[in-house]
Formats: sequence, C-alpha cells, structure tokens
Amino acid sequence: MNSKFLNIYFITILCSFFPLIANAQQLQLGEDGIAESCTSIMVGRKASTDGSVITSHSCDSNYRTWLNIVAHKKNKPDSKMNIYWGTLHTESIFDSTTMINKGEIPDVDETYAYLNTAYPCLNEKQLGIGESTITGKKELVNTRGLFLIEELEKIVLQRCTNARDAISLIGKLVKQYGYADWGECITIADKHEVWQLEIFGGGPDEIGSVWAAQRIPDDHVGISANIPRIGILDLKDTDHFMASENVFTLAQKMGWWDGKDPFKFWKAYSGGKPFGIREFFVLSSLAPSLQLKLDAEELPFSVKPESKVSVRDVMKFYRTTYEGSPYDVTKNLMVTQKTKNDKGEVVDEKIMSPVANPFLSPDTRNLFNELKPGSAERQRTIAVPQCSYSHIIQLRDWLPDEIGGVAWFSFDNPGESPRFPIFAGNLTLPSSFNICMQHRFREDAAGWWFRKANKLATVKWGIGRKYIEEGVTEFENKAFEELPMIQKRALELYKDKEMGVKELKYKEFLTTYTNHFAYSAMYKWNEISETLWALFARGF
Repeated sequence: MNSKFLNIYFITILCSFFPLIANAQQLQLGEDGIAESCTSIMVGRKASTDGSVITSHSCDSNYRTWLNIVAHKKNKPDSKMNIYWGTLHTESIFDSTTMINKGEIPDVDETYAYLNTAYPCLNEKQLGIGESTITGKKELVNTRGLFLIEELEKIVLQRCTNARDAISLIGKLVKQYGYADWGECITIADKHEVWQLEIFGGGPDEIGSVWAAQRIPDDHVGISANIPRIGILDLKDTDHFMASENVFTLAQKMGWWDGKDPFKFWKAYSGGKPFGIREFFVLSSLAPSLQLKLDAEELPFSVKPESKVSVRDVMKFYRTTYEGSPYDVTKNLMVTQKTKNDKGEVVDEKIMSPVANPFLSPDTRNLFNELKPGSAERQRTIAVPQCSYSHIIQLRDWLPDEIGGVAWFSFDNPGESPRFPIFAGNLTLPSSFNICMQHRFREDAAGWWFRKANKLATVKWGIGRKYIEEGVTEFENKAFEELPMIQKRALELYKDKEMGVKELKYKEFLTTYTNHFAYSAMYKWNEISETLWALFARGF
C-alpha cells in the first residue's frame, strides 16, 4: 500500500471521530455548558522540589498550533504597535487571512524576545504565562474594547520582566483602551512568584474591564480550569492581591452584590460553582489530608502540597485521565476473556476492552450508552484529544534568564505526546513548527507527526498505549538526564561570551539542542504510527 493511499485512508478514519470546530469564535463547551478549553497548574518556588516557579497551559480546542520565536527588537521613536483580532486561527506564520487590525497603541523603545504560541507564553527574561478561559457572565462582554487576551499576553511578554509589572500593565491598558474578550484567566509567573489574574469585560456602559489577581503562596500549588476561583479580596494585602478600581462598584451596579454580604470575586462575576473535577483532582491529590470533597461548595484557592512537586509531577498531571480512580471513564468498559489460572484451568477473566480508551469521542460514548446505559461515563479529564498544544513553563532564578526559563512543549493530546524543552534564549525553531495542523492534513506541519500516531493508538488502546507510553517515558528520561549537561555547557558559553556575534554562542547551542530533540521526537512518533499501521494491517 503506497504512502499516498495510507495518508488518505488515515484521514478518513481520523475525520470520523475527530471533527474540527468550524466556527473560529466558538467557545469549547462541555455538556454542562461550561467552557472546557484549558487547564493551568501553578507551583510556587517553595512548593517545588528544586525552587523552580512553574506555570502551565493546555490549549484544549481548535486553535493554531504553529509557533515561532519573535526576536528582541529596538523600535524607532514614536512608532506604533498594531493590535489584531483573529490570530488564533491562522494556518502559518505567513497567514493573515483571519486577522483584523483593530487599532494601535504607542510602541516602546525596546521589546523582549518571546515564544509566540497561540497564547504567547515565555519571554527571554523568564516571564511565563498560562491561560484558561473562564467565560463569565455574558453581560460583561463589550466588543468595543481593543484587546483580546492573547494580544495582552503578547504585549506584557514584550515589555515586562516580572509578574506584578505584567498585571499592572494589563490593568492600565484595558482601562485606557478596553477589553473585548470573554472572561479569561492568565497565570503569570516570574522566577520568584506566580499569580492568577482573572479578567472580564466592563459591561455595556464602558469599554474597560473588571479584574482581580491573587498570588499563589510560595509554598502552595494552584490550578485554573475554566472556572473563576478568586474569592475574598484583601486589597490591603498588596503582597497577595491586586484588582481594578471598579471591582466592587461594578458588581453593585450590575446587581450581583448587595454590598453587605462578604464579597467574593468568583461569585459576583460568575456565580457558578468555583471548581470542577480537574481542580478537585489536582488539589486533593497533592493534599490528601485536607479530605477535600467533590461535592463541596468551595475548595481552597490553593493548597500546600504534602510532598514537594517537580516539573515531572506536573507533566504527569497533564497526562491524567483518572485511570484507577472512581472517576475512571473506562471502568465499566469490561469484556470477558478466556485465560488459564495457576492450575492450568481455563477460566473467564474480566479485563478492560482493548478498544476502550479514555479519549472516547461523544459519538462513541453515546453508542456504548445506547447499547447499555451507564457504560461510558463522561468526566472532563486533564488530558484530552482536542488539545492543540500544551506547555509547562519552568523558571529558575539561579540561572541566567535565557538558560533558566524552559517551556516544556508538546503538540496534540498531552496524555500521549512527548515534551521537548524550548529555552527562553532560543533563537529559532524547526521550520515545521511554522505550520498549523488544524486546517488540513499537512506532512510539513510538526503537529501531524504526533497526531497520526496518537489517533492510531486510540483505535485499539489496549495495544497502542504500550508504544505511546514507552515513547513518552523514553523522551522524558532523555530530557532530564541530558539537561544538567546541556545547562553546564550553556553556562560555560554564557560566561565566555564577548561582544558581537560571539554573544550568541550559548543561544545557538540551546537552539540546536532543542531542534535536534524535537526532530528525534517527531521521527520516533512517525515510527510508532508506521508500527501501528503494520499491526492493524495484520488484523490486530
């Protein structure tokens, strides 16, 4: 069977259970109507095993997967910066067909280099950002404002070196120019602390916004998963809270707070339950002695983990499907097989069906439940097949910024894909990263190298998961075994740097390592997809 036919055959299979969202502005909603687009986990420096500050993001919907490094830039006096809408659905770094120039703001003399993902995430000064759409009340949306959240993220990465300054700049920009997006949470971290900023439009009468920010205590872990979580605001505690000037008055004006009951930000501007299963699973896993309950009215904003958390622990959370827990979505998908016991007797044994997997499409789940009600439960797992990309950002104050900041990036489903390190000092990325995988099948788009194998593995997960999980472990071990040597060599080059071209040697070294690592992962996942094709062709 030639490769062209295989690709066509593969796309036919894929499209049958992975439809892409056609409407560029459509929010990814769960069956309960709540946005289910992203997860962001945050770790304070005293809660991590090595003193890192961590933020993260899984982009769980039909957003662009191309990414590039935007270089450090010096701007001309009195220059302007264009503000765009529609950047989330372009097909490549060269595509502007969905983009609309909504206006401009004054530029600054100099802007920092940054990693330009759909939601821009890391700059050369170790400022990192995660994101999670929290929707909020529709009455707050005012499309006369200038900014969508992704443009605000880009601007602060270009202009700021720490989380507090980033929050303050966002507050100034939206007050002056307006905020036009739905409710959003961005988790902003630097090499010392991490904050959770929740922001909404200012309502029908003003183009500004209302927002609040709360710092994750240094010895705590927090999570944002599409639900506002900031509660009581102690604005006298400026070390842990920030908010817009109208945070109380707007709630009273809209009739959402009577001015008498204790004010809670999430309650005033959302009103729904301030957590779901993702927040519960992460926080209860890290602090089991708190005996948190899924049916509670509210959970703590953050928890002190009973064991310190590593970057690899956060990676594991992003692979979570609740397997083995009461919330395991495959727990009822059992079949009977014949096996021999210790006495050599043939007996019946219940096992999970080899075709059951934790990433079932709604159609497949509905089919199982039609045949036998209650067979396939639905839970919003952290790892989901509709993920565009994800990253876990590690920030370390004991290393130079360009070496200390790392975005552990992966394409497609975080429960199946490997991660590779993109350093804050990287100069470029492989050319295949410049192409989005969402519009059509393209072999020149890096994301498809992973999506092909990942989707094939779920056709018969009982067989496919072995190849995926072994590959993920292989590349995770490789990264963390090699990282000390890579950092040591980069530091040697950093200390030896001279003026001019030689100053780039440590950045070139880091760039080469990232690109080679990414190519290795791409070829490994291509090998997995070919192996799975061969197995399926033989009737497995």
